[in-house]
Amino acid sequence: MGTFSVWHWLIVLVVVLVLFGGGGKIPKLMRDMGQGINAFKKGLKEDTKKDKELADSDQESIEKSTVTASAASDEQDTKAVKG
Repeated sequence: MGTFSVWHWLIVLVVVLVLFGGGGKIPKLMRDMGQGINAFKKGLKEDTKKDKELADSDQESIEKSTVTASAASDEQDTKAVKG
């Protein structure tokens, strides 16, 4: 690598970024990255909550259909006994 090590090249890269990118670009980039991570985590929590609500509503609809089916079966049994 010649006379410069990896650390020298990293320092030169940081200096060039600060000079040509401006001093506020790096903190802004890190802030944007942090907001993106937070938004991703929030989205995961919302998806988990929606999945749980969907599972609960599916369970309720299954229970309602079971109750309706048993009520219909009871009506048929009553008609069979009377008829």
